[in-house]
Amino acid sequence: MHELLPLLKQLWLVWFLVLFLGIVFWAFRPSAKRRFEADAMIPLNDDPSPARNNR
Repeated sequence: MHELLPLLKQLWLVWFLVLFLGIVFWAFRPSAKRRFEADAMIPLNDDPSPARNNR
């Protein structure tokens, strides 16, 4: 079991590196640019009606 521990640590490192690179690719792919730009504008959109406190 002690011989397996360094191998498992290396495999976890490789797994997280692949996962990180996959997320980076997903976030920066050209087809997602329009969606992320629209999401970034959400806080700046005007609310059609003022928020009401219904308590």
